[in-house]
Amino acid sequence: MTVYIDDMYKTSMGRFGRMKMSHMIADTKAELLQMADRIGVARKWLQKPGTPDEHFDVSQGCRDLAIAAGAVPITLRQTGAMVMLRRMGLPMGDPSTAWDRLTQAVAERAD
Repeated sequence: MTVYIDDMYKTSMGRFGRMKMSHMIADTKAELLQMADRIGVARKWLQKPGTPDEHFDVSQGCRDLAIAAGAVPITLRQTGAMVMLRRMGLPMGDPSTAWDRLTQAVAERAD
């Protein structure tokens, strides 16, 4: 089980005023909340709780703390693919193969 944190801060979408933000996701809600507690992110900031899109938006400083605490840095594209897989009822799995697995899953459902 793993917590992942993306590089959304590199895009215009990742800017909130002067702040640069990233998504933090995890294999399980328990892991996500445990990391939030560890890095000082309030649980009330959990976005889309109870859905496949469940995540935190975290600042650059919290991103650094999460990585230091063991979160795995991933790309925004990997986050998108992993969340889409979860929406389809599939495991998020390894970020390095998420895009290919998503493409395959969509193709299989189209057949």
